[in-house]
Amino acid sequence: QLQLVESGGGLVQAGGSLRLSCAASGRTFSSYYMGWFRQAPGKEREFLAAIKWSGGSTYYADSVKGRFTISRDNAKNTVYLQMNTLKPEDTATYYCAARPATFPPTKSDYGYWGQGTQVTVSS
Repeated sequence: QLQLVESGGGLVQAGGSLRLSCAASGRTFSSYYMGWFRQAPGKEREFLAAIKWSGGSTYYADSVKGRFTISRDNAKNTVYLQMNTLKPEDTATYYCAARPATFPPTKSDYGYWGQGTQVTVSS
């Protein structure tokens, strides 16, 4: 089994930045996509970004391209989501997820999910 644990959420003012972390453990995931999603109350889960663990190819939703950056640290088995110029509409629970790289990285039907971390952006 693959375990994912997110951290780094919190309260930030509009225009500020946060970096989310996702620590992965439990199995080999070199052939996986690691993705970040978010879900606001009353809304569907939204794809934000994904990175292929082996090779580092990245994918972004148009809504966050240029503001959010996904990266990984192989030595720490950790994936990050750097979020800049945050807006009140970025308020949501943010989830880390993983799936084999044989499937598309932008679809939400990932098999492994973390517990989520809350991000609140005040205006």
